[in-house]
Amino acid sequence: MTCVGTVTNGKVVLPPEADFPDGTQVEVTPVVTAHQTADFTEGLLQIAGKVRDLPSDLAANHDHYLHGHPKK
Repeated sequence: MTCVGTVTNGKVVLPPEADFPDGTQVEVTPVVTAHQTADFTEGLLQIAGKVRDLPSDLAANHDHYLHGHPKK
């Protein structure tokens, strides 16, 4: 059974028809809305292209530059 709940005061509140017995383990996965995705994209576009003088191989070797791993 799958149902959708809402977080209220730090607790997940399920609809009345979600009749799970006490002790039932559940998995909670947040739902990302189109509005949240648009906000993230807008924020990313505001900083895109503003950093200068990056290494030409940054995309391929970001783990090297961020964490010191060997270059690929």
